[in-house]
Amino acid sequence: MRSQAFLEGYLKTLPAAEREGFTSFSAEYFCAEEEAANTCAELVRNGVKLATCSLKYWYASGGLPMPRVGHLMVVTTWAGHPSTIIRVNQVTECRFRDVTAEFAYAEGEGDRSLESWRRGHRAFFEKECEGIGMAFTEDLMLVQESFHVVWPAGC
Repeated sequence: MRSQAFLEGYLKTLPAAEREGFTSFSAEYFCAEEEAANTCAELVRNGVKLATCSLKYWYASGGLPMPRVGHLMVVTTWAGHPSTIIRVNQVTECRFRDVTAEFAYAEGEGDRSLESWRRGHRAFFEKECEGIGMAFTEDLMLVQESFHVVWPAGC
């Protein structure tokens, strides 16, 4: 409910033609635990986190709709409080082993290095894979999203 009102507040600021161009919306948090989700919401709000990625498995299995350019997402805290609204700029796929230093930096987590990204995301994806009975390998396909903030909290 809060996220819907937050989104509607943003959409009301747009000219009708632009507003009608948006057809894909969601409200969610990043990560799978409270502290990380709240940290990521803060990183997005501060313009540090400009990208994210997920296992392609979740989209291929029908567990999640494939992200698409132009999608608007209300980024929430773990408790569901709206933080910002982002717009997806780009969606690509790559193997875990092929993630670039530029993408790791754009994710904005840890010290923003590729080494830090690999350590943190390997642990995260190993846990996800274990939960679905899949072995983690560096050949696992990821779906990468880059985005920008269109509506910060407090607007």
